[in-house]
Order: sequence, then structure tokens, then C-alpha cells
Amino acid sequence: MSFTNEAVDRQDVLAEVTACFHAYEAAFMANDLPTLIGFFWQDERLTRYGVADRQLGHAEQAAYRHSVPTPSFTRQLENLRISSFGPDTAVALVEFVRSDSSLRGFQSQTWARMPEGWRIVSAHVSMIPWPPT
Repeated sequence: MSFTNEAVDRQDVLAEVTACFHAYEAAFMANDLPTLIGFFWQDERLTRYGVADRQLGHAEQAAYRHSVPTPSFTRQLENLRISSFGPDTAVALVEFVRSDSSLRGFQSQTWARMPEGWRIVSAHVSMIPWPPT
């Protein structure tokens, strides 16, 4: 299946997912658990790989979020890139710098439009020394 130029980076989809991404970030930093957990697909096929953790399925994701305290650090986001592929799929990629670490973070999220709205169906977070050697 190939996408036409009109299907890639639709402005309406980019606007919607960008708003969701920033709302997710605000919920993450505030540890707003109902909002944060609600952004994830409520399905056992949900996958999230963290810096030192892994959740397979929505139940594991929710349990993990309940075990994590409110961040005691700040995050500066850099190089946010959001691309859409058709009306119902988008990918968000961002780099971040945490106030409590010299490492550079990388976060990717795959968003899908579900009947209940945009949801993260997969996510990955990593941190590495920066600049790389």
C-alpha cells in the first residue's frame, strides 16, 4: 500500500495529534494518572518500552503508571517531529533533556485514531550519553 502526497502530513491530523502530544506531556509531568493512562490504547496489544521498564498490554501500562511518582525533574523538549499517514495514523518523535540527568532522551509514539479518539498504540523511550562518542 502506498500513500499519496495528500495522505501524508494532513494538516488536520497533524494539528489533532500535536494537541494530543502536548496534552500527554502535560499529564506526564503532572502525573495526572487518569489522563495519562487514558492516552494509551486499552488493549493487550499495546506495547511500551521505557528506559528501564517494559509494559505489554494496557493493564501492565496502567499498573506501571500507578507505581511511578510524580516527576521531580523538568523536561525540555527538542526537535519534535510529527508525521501523519492517512487520516488515522501518526508518529511523534521528540528528544528531551531532563534537569536531573546529563543523558539525552528520545521518545517515540505511534498514535492511532480509535472510536474514542487518538490513542498511543506503541511507545519507546531511551536515554543515552550526549553527544555520542
